[in-house]
Amino acid sequence: MEPRPHFTAALFSVLALVVTVRAEPRILYEKPSAFGTVIVTEEAGLRTLLFERGGAKQSVVKIGDPRHLELAYAPVAFTGLALCAAEPRRALVVGLGGGTLPMFFRAYYPDATIDAVDIDPAVVQVARTYFGFREDDRMRAVVGDGREFIEKTRQPYDIIFLDAFGSDSVPAHLTTEEFLRAVRRALRPDGVVVGNIWGRGANPLYDPMVRTYQEVFDELYIINVQDAANEILLALPQPLNFSREALAGMARQVSNFRRFRYDLGDRVMYGFQPGITKRSDHRVLRDADLKKPPNPDSP
Repeated sequence: MEPRPHFTAALFSVLALVVTVRAEPRILYEKPSAFGTVIVTEEAGLRTLLFERGGAKQSVVKIGDPRHLELAYAPVAFTGLALCAAEPRRALVVGLGGGTLPMFFRAYYPDATIDAVDIDPAVVQVARTYFGFREDDRMRAVVGDGREFIEKTRQPYDIIFLDAFGSDSVPAHLTTEEFLRAVRRALRPDGVVVGNIWGRGANPLYDPMVRTYQEVFDELYIINVQDAANEILLALPQPLNFSREALAGMARQVSNFRRFRYDLGDRVMYGFQPGITKRSDHRVLRDADLKKPPNPDSP
């Protein structure tokens, strides 16, 4: 027996509605902090940190699985491990967020010491409460300004991740020549700095930011992140002059040896570009710029 036509049409209408309507992520936490609004949402087993509704995803964590990297920039950031001369024993992450980078690093380098710094105590608290971030004798979270922490540090790091963002950009005082020189002093001579920034299309200060890294470090590589607005800067205090193929091979060795779920070599092959040429028409950002409105075209 065939269903009556009016019943069939109604059934199809309901099915279409079910398919097209998508539930909004569930909000687990939303409160103002001294630095903005901190929001935690959950959807399909993933928890996301935001600093405004509809804003950029600051962190995405799969609870109970620190080896999972949801955001496209995160595996690219770990290509910096290929440029550590030895196995990294000390790592610094500026910008804790949901704890994605330090938790991943902890999972694969259990003997390393990891410091994670975030200026917002509310962010540190939600990382502990909602994202599974756990401190121990080798991993700690520090509430404080990343620049002040770096300027006061006395024991150098093998790798430094600069991953601090406000709602839409890197804080201005973490972009200047003076800051990056402090970062270089906090780095071992054979270490690497990994900077996460927005690319040119989303960042009016992109070219000056790159130029400032070039001014401070002896070598810079830029890795475009596929399907994202991020670019990863790999900055070195010594010139090594690796080709794309050489760096990709080294990155692939790291991910194969550590059994990462991600082929770091593929990330390098996709987005590698040497950041060698210092263009005179791009200015160096300095602390003095913080006292006046930014002008990316100013020499």
